[in-house]
Amino acid sequence: MVEFCCRHTGSFFFIGMPQRVTFYIDGFNFYNGLKTKSIVDRSWKKYYWIDFVLFCKQFLGPNQVLEKVKYFTAPPLNIQKQKRQGKLFKANRLLNPLNLEFIIGKYYKINTHCPNCNTTFQKPEEKRTDVNISVQLIGDCALDRTDSLVLISADSDLAPALNYIKENFSAKKIKLYFPPERSSADLFNIMSRKVVYLSNNKG
Repeated sequence: MVEFCCRHTGSFFFIGMPQRVTFYIDGFNFYNGLKTKSIVDRSWKKYYWIDFVLFCKQFLGPNQVLEKVKYFTAPPLNIQKQKRQGKLFKANRLLNPLNLEFIIGKYYKINTHCPNCNTTFQKPEEKRTDVNISVQLIGDCALDRTDSLVLISADSDLAPALNYIKENFSAKKIKLYFPPERSSADLFNIMSRKVVYLSNNKG
């Protein structure tokens, strides 16, 4: 709250501070949801190249301000995909140098065995993203960097972090947005009515 004094009467009145909102985007979950959705509706392909800050701002309510958008992902092992991702991130950094942050994990090649053909092959697997998101969610609450948290993910591994915030930072508001074609019963059961399905919010 901010305190003001009226010059004519000497009385004081209070104006509420805007609510700070931080968005946490699970990039792998979000991007693959878009890819799945674009298979049945090609018009969703336009969201592959997206202004992340502008996208999040459309969900702000009255008396809310965007504190930061935090986008979590890892550089693909494929060089061409890595270049395309780099161009997207560069464009977003130029558009939003102050309130956008990319938090990077890592891809590893994991040995996988196929029981049908009895062969072993390597496939890329993203690591650290769910841990990075959990650390940022809890850390921003503990350090009072935000008043409201919006998680864009359907990764059930994030359930412990949401439960911890609800139990230990009850003053913080949490919302959950499921990426297109993605959902999680575990996260839904925690958030109940505070779930938004992005498949139903095409701009």
